[in-house]
Order: sequence, then structure tokens, then C-alpha cells
Amino acid sequence: MYKHIMVPLDGSKLAEVVLPHVISIAKGCAVPKVTLVRVVAPLKFYGSETELPFMDTASLEETSMKVAGDYLKEQAQKLKDEGIDVNHKVMFGIPTDSLLDYAHANGVDLVVIATHGRSGVSRWVWGSVADRILRGAKIPVLMIRSLGTGTNTV
Repeated sequence: MYKHIMVPLDGSKLAEVVLPHVISIAKGCAVPKVTLVRVVAPLKFYGSETELPFMDTASLEETSMKVAGDYLKEQAQKLKDEGIDVNHKVMFGIPTDSLLDYAHANGVDLVVIATHGRSGVSRWVWGSVADRILRGAKIPVLMIRSLGTGTNTV
């Protein structure tokens, strides 16, 4: 049924709760391709398009890309150990836009993503990449709620 699953990870332990689900789906549906993805967002002033004048943002962004790649390699190995054909991709840009563009351009037919369960003011302030993926994707999206979240309604 599914031929290519995309799994967005943000580096948090909460996001990693999707991995056992991905393993089960990939094995149970004989999915030939799983891609773990992470997006590194540009470093800008909050509410501004200008770079931080007192920091070497290019160097920080480059370091962030490397750290993201190392993290995805580590997570991919967990799936490989389970016999899953997995690759990974680090992207640079606005997370929601980058993820949706990648999914639509690369034949992804299922997105499996964690939702951190934010609500109230914290959801309004931080937003929800998972929610925007759900609303913007033209393919099925499986949202896995992280255990222990959703209790903080700040």
C-alpha cells in the first residue's frame, strides 16, 4: 500500500515516539522506502528578515546542519537494525514549507509525525508544525501523540 514514508524528526525525544510505529508500518506493509527528515531553520531576529549582526549565522547554520545529519544517521541506524530500508535528508528552510515540498516532490505517500500535544497559549505562541503538515499535505498523515504531553495548557 505505502511505498515511501516520510518521518519528520526535530531532534527531541518526544518526536522519536513515532519510530516504533514506523517500524511496524514499514514491516507490516512491506514499505520499500522510509526517509527520516529534519529541517534546520534560518537564524534570524524574531520578527525580522535581517541576520544577527553580532553572530556568524552562516557558521552556526552550517554546524546545525551537521548536527542534524549526525542525529538522523543515528536514528536511521535504529530502523536499519530492524531491517528497514531507510535514508535521511537534512533540509534548510522554513520547516513546514520544506517538509511539504519534499513530500510532494519525492513520491512520499505517508507522513508519520509526532505531535507534542500543545494547546492553549503555548500552541498559539509556538505553533504546530504537525498541524500545518496535516492541513497542507495532499497525502495521508499519521500523527502520533507523544506520551506525557498535552497536560500543560499554559
